[in-house]
Amino acid sequence: MSVKSLQNRHDQERPLSPSEASRIAPLKKPEWLKIRPPGGENYLQIKQLLRERNLHTVCEEAHCPNVSECWSGGTATFMLGSEVCTRACRFCAIQTARRPPPLDPDEPFKVAEAVSKLGLKYVVLTSVDRDDLPDGSAAHFAATIRELKRLDPGLLVEALVPDFRGDLKCVETIVDSGLDVYAHNIETVYRLQYRVRDPRAGYQQSLNTLEHAKTYAAARNQSLHTKSSIMLGLGETEAELVTAFGDLRRHGIDVLTLGQYLRPSLKHLPVEKYYTPGEFESLELTAKGAGFLYVASGPMVRSSYKAAELFLEGLIRKNQEK
Repeated sequence: MSVKSLQNRHDQERPLSPSEASRIAPLKKPEWLKIRPPGGENYLQIKQLLRERNLHTVCEEAHCPNVSECWSGGTATFMLGSEVCTRACRFCAIQTARRPPPLDPDEPFKVAEAVSKLGLKYVVLTSVDRDDLPDGSAAHFAATIRELKRLDPGLLVEALVPDFRGDLKCVETIVDSGLDVYAHNIETVYRLQYRVRDPRAGYQQSLNTLEHAKTYAAARNQSLHTKSSIMLGLGETEAELVTAFGDLRRHGIDVLTLGQYLRPSLKHLPVEKYYTPGEFESLELTAKGAGFLYVASGPMVRSSYKAAELFLEGLIRKNQEK
């Protein structure tokens, strides 16, 4: 079913209030979702480095289950624009406020310095939504990317960005910064958008920004890969996922990650279903059949996922050698 025909349907799910969500008993978490407590020398080193520079990572703020694995391996996803978001998506653990703290003008330099000290060759940047700012913090994001590239021209940068309220000029600001991977998550299938995401977000709005990033870069002979992510377990059907895969591919998205939604607290949306590892494997094959260059699918897979990053790094460096 096309996006247009989906938009003609009137089955958008009503969002749950925090009090309604808290009254829904949680499903029992299966064995394959047990998370190892964070620790280790690299983990502690990264944590200390972040605290010294007053930097934030989505790993901590969004309660990512892979924080131990990634930090122990010396990687982290840096979060720009403070740890307070202007939106209140019903799946997300990040703090929200209408007026978050002002941007730190030194943040681009602090992030670049931290990445240099960690010796990273592929870095992922993300940010909270800053609807309080005219450009949604696009210029701040771009300044960070340019500073990273200035310190290390060989560094590969993936930017997991907001939708900027659909403002394509903001998308162009990010692309002009010289990044290598433009990522933005549609999060869920069309029917569940209003239930899951903040009302200022939108399925078609997200797809449009991803498509524009690709076409804008191509018009400037700039090589750019696009990436998106979907959480599973929020009540979506397999047919709706297949439609979403097709919609993403029609808008030029190269890489897709599929992971299990985990409820951050009783105030957040409940888990409707825990997918088995076998079901994730099946969906990975289905998504690959839609034509993505790469699909990472598994219970613990997140939008910033090491396997996808390694694939993109290999692909980009191979193209650079041509």
